[in-house]
Amino acid sequence: MSAYAYFVQTCREEHKKKHPNENVVFAEFSRKCADRWKTMSEKEKKRFHDMAEKDKKRFEGEMANYKPPKGEKGGKKRKRVKDPDAPKRALSAFFWFCNDERPRVKETMPDTTVGEVAKELGRRWNDCTSEQKSKYEALAAKDKARYEKEINVYKSKKPKAAAPPPKGKGKAKAKEESEEEEEEEEEEEDDEDDD
Repeated sequence: MSAYAYFVQTCREEHKKKHPNENVVFAEFSRKCADRWKTMSEKEKKRFHDMAEKDKKRFEGEMANYKPPKGEKGGKKRKRVKDPDAPKRALSAFFWFCNDERPRVKETMPDTTVGEVAKELGRRWNDCTSEQKSKYEALAAKDKARYEKEINVYKSKKPKAAAPPPKGKGKAKAKEESEEEEEEEEEEEDDEDDD
C-alpha cells in the first residue's frame, strides 16, 4: 500500500471511532482526506511513508518466494488459444471503409506512422456523408449475416463440453470472465485486421 493509502485507512479508523453509527459518504470523505494530505508537512507524512516502505519490503519478500500456479506465467491471466477453424468475425462499416481508404491515405501521407494513418482514417470517416457510409454499412450487414451463419454451423459441429464453472466462482464472476475473454478476442482480431 502507498503512504497515502495508509493515511486514508488511518483517517477511516479515526472517523469510525469518533462516529461509530454514522454512514460515510465516500466522495466527500475522500475529498477531505485529499485536502488534509495536501496541507500536511513532510514530517507528519513520514509515519505513513515508513508504513508504506515496510509494506513494500513485505511484498517484495513474499514475491521472491512466489511461484505462480501451473500453467500461468508471473501471475498473469492465461491467454485463451483461438481455434483456427473458428469463423472470422464480421467487420464493422468503419473497417470496410478503412480497407478501401487506407491505400489512398498511405499514398498521400507516405512517411506517417500507423497511428497517424488511423487518425486520418477516423477523420475521413467522420467527414463522410450518410450516403457514403451506407455503402459500407451494407457491406457490414452482409458480413454480419455471413458470420452469424458460419458461427452457427461452427457451434453445431463443435463438441459441447458442459463443464461447470470452477468452485468459488459464482455466475456473475464466470459471466464477467467470459465477457473479458470475448473482448480480448475482438481486440486480437481487430489487431489482425489492421495488419
